[in-house]
This record gives sequence, C-alpha cells and structure tokens, in this order.
Amino acid sequence: METFFQQIINGLVLGSMYALVALGYTMVYGIINLINFAHGEVLMVGALTSWTVVTLLADSGLPGWAMMLISLPVAILICSTLNFTIEKLAYKPLRSAPRLAPLITAMGMSLLLQTVAMIIWKPNPKPYPLLLPTDPIDLGGPVITVTQCLILGLTAVILSSLMYLVNRTKLGRAMRATAENPRVATLMGVRPDMVISATFIIGATLAAVAGVMWAANYGTVQHSMGFLPGLKAFTAAVLGGIGNLAGAVVGGLLLGLVEAIGAGYLGDLTGGVLGSHYADIFAFVALILVLTLRPAGLLGERVADRA
Repeated sequence: METFFQQIINGLVLGSMYALVALGYTMVYGIINLINFAHGEVLMVGALTSWTVVTLLADSGLPGWAMMLISLPVAILICSTLNFTIEKLAYKPLRSAPRLAPLITAMGMSLLLQTVAMIIWKPNPKPYPLLLPTDPIDLGGPVITVTQCLILGLTAVILSSLMYLVNRTKLGRAMRATAENPRVATLMGVRPDMVISATFIIGATLAAVAGVMWAANYGTVQHSMGFLPGLKAFTAAVLGGIGNLAGAVVGGLLLGLVEAIGAGYLGDLTGGVLGSHYADIFAFVALILVLTLRPAGLLGERVADRA
C-alpha cells in the first residue's frame, strides 16, 4: 500500500504538469478549432530559457528559490513572445484555409522549433540545478518533495484563476463570443485578433510554467524534451473533452495517475516481460478505451456551435 500511495502522489504531480499544457491546447482549440502541435516545444523553450537564466545566476549567491523566481517570468516572457509570433506568422494566414493546412503547419513549426533550439542550446542534455530543498517530506510512508508540492499548488491556483478569467471577466466573455462567431463578435465591439493573440499568450504562459516545473522536478533539459509531454497533454485534453477547461485538468490528472500506477506495477502484471519504461502503453490504451466508449471525452467536448 505504501508503494501504491507513493505512485498516487507521483501520478498527481505528473498529471498536474500534463494538465497545465493541456489547458493551452484546449483554450486554443475552443476558440479557433486549431490543435497547436508546437505547444510542447513552447514548454521546451520555457525550460531551456529558465536553465539559461539560472546558469547565469549560479555565481550570484542568490538562494535557489530566488533564482527560480527570476527565471520564471523571463521564461514566460520568451514563451509568450514566441507563441504570439507563431500565431501571427504561421496560423493567422491560414484561418480560412482547409483544416489540414494549419495542422501540417503546426507539425512543421514543432520540428522547426526543435531544430532552432538544438542550434541555440546544443543537442546534449543539460542538468537543471536543484533550486528548492530536496529533503523529502514524510507523509507516513509515502514522501513528497517541496518541488512536487509547488507543482500541485500552482496547478490548483492556475486552474481557479483561469476559470475565473473565462467565466467572470470581460476578456473571458470576449473569448466565448469569438469562439461562437468571430464576425458577430466584431459587431459587438470585440476584436477577435486581439482575443486570439491573448489566448495564445495565456497558453504560452501555462506551458512556460509547466516547462520550468518539469525541469525542476526531473533535473534535466534538452531540445527534444517537449515532444512527449506535448503529445501526452494533447491526449489529456482529448481524454477530458477538448475545449473543456475542467476536462483538460481531469484528463491530465487521470493520465498521470494511469501512467504512474502502470509504471509501478507493469513489471508484476506482465511477469517481468515489460518494464516501467513501457508505462506509455497504459496511457494510450486508456485513451483508446475512452474514445471508443465516449468519443467526446470524459466531461464532454465543449466547442461553441458557430452561427
């Protein structure tokens, strides 16, 4: 049972990071029906930017938490500028194009960002410094670190803030209006271009936070680190119901739990044939089962019917 509860904690932490990225996917899809497959690479840029800032501050004598506090806004700024530029240059000209065109463009942008990151930061993995206390907190058997507590807390705060933003603010109303009908929203005084850009910036902010937390939790960064988390986060968004903010979080947490528990027990279940590195099997089998039984996702797809 101690192992089981430890895997539950690990799954919630992993799922929280998936959820942060999945929120970016689901917001963009909910407004312009686009899957931004370059979103995982935005996470990667955030992690590598944070690593660069922390490395530059290594000899400053600042405590680890202060270096993280400085690197996080810089990562958010770089990622927001990057996502804003991607939307303007790659996606905006294709809004009225067949849906396959922006999809292929997004995949190409993902490969482009990986290549540029490899040129700037070199292809070798880099150790991310331990910025927060590493002594585990004993929970009566299972343990949790300060970094993992921070990840769980940030996810809860960000989800609450995002739900308030979408449902209670002027920008949120503009987002919902743009999702339903951009042309009519324009007649009501809404500027769809501004709303779409704001959505991409918010998504980039979430990806940057997830990237820094991912680097701090796993202790390594490299140019290809965003591909698999991006794919898993997209899976989480579909699992919970694409376009549904709460669904993205539920999907992310569920995916993290399935993956962590699968990694803990996969060897026993298969008699040692498959090791913990095959844990991805559980995640995608769960996705297949959910989409077979409930194609709209667990909480239902939430995309406005355009008039």
